[in-house]
Amino acid sequence: MDAAFGESLIELLPNLRRYAISLSRRVDIADDLVQITVERALANHASYDSGMRLEPWLFRILRNAYIDMTRRNRTQGTQLDVFEMPDIVSTDGVATVETRLMLHSALDAMETLPVEQRDILHLVCIEELSYAETAEVLSIPKGTVMSRLARARMALSEKLGIK
Repeated sequence: MDAAFGESLIELLPNLRRYAISLSRRVDIADDLVQITVERALANHASYDSGMRLEPWLFRILRNAYIDMTRRNRTQGTQLDVFEMPDIVSTDGVATVETRLMLHSALDAMETLPVEQRDILHLVCIEELSYAETAEVLSIPKGTVMSRLARARMALSEKLGIK
């Protein structure tokens, strides 16, 4: 590739961007199209006829890139970024409702347990403390934590109809 080709390509970047914006109507897509155009032009510069103007050749590459992108997007369907929209990851409405109902039932059932059992269930199952840490928080022996937790789990499963 000669230096004149590279310089001419750089000089035409604003024109390419303007044309890309007019095609796509979106600046972010236009920037992608210009990048694709420059990559393709550099990769295929040997096929450029130096007797022709560079601008029409680049515009044709850009337009073809736009057509390729449009076809690809049409066949791919709607795409959503799960990192920008984490709430869309789970779309099973029935499972979500059932899970929420079960959670509310479990919380309601926990409220009916004696305070000692409820505290241990909360610390071990919700806050994920170890038995030793729970014993330390409640100032009771570790064996007491284990027996109260076992009774609390049994009582909770009976209240929820889980056996």
